[in-house]
Amino acid sequence: MDLMKVVEQAFANEKVATYPKFKAGDTITVTYRIKEGDKERLQKFRGVVIQLRGATPTTKTFTIRKVSNGVGVERIFPFESPFIDSIELNKVGKVRRARIFYIRNLSGKKARIKEKRSALIKEETAE
Repeated sequence: MDLMKVVEQAFANEKVATYPKFKAGDTITVTYRIKEGDKERLQKFRGVVIQLRGATPTTKTFTIRKVSNGVGVERIFPFESPFIDSIELNKVGKVRRARIFYIRNLSGKKARIKEKRSALIKEETAE
């Protein structure tokens, strides 16, 4: 039983390595597994990363916020959660701080985050 935990931790570390690098202000989609009784399904949660916290990979978490039907929804995900299937980076945001809690008080166009223009985007438009 103890050996099983060691193997699971080894695979969890490999899984975390496949996640894209993201920071506060980025828009990401997290696909995670939900178990309902004996059934299992995948659900996507897309929103803005408002904070990353924790130093070691076992304690590291990230908080995502989205507005659904006019209600702000925040969800905290542990990095090493076995329920996370994949993380997809949708937009790279340009913000000046590591924790953007001020976005909770904003609504509409004021809550928008500027998108970072990078060399990758310029190459894609040139093709």
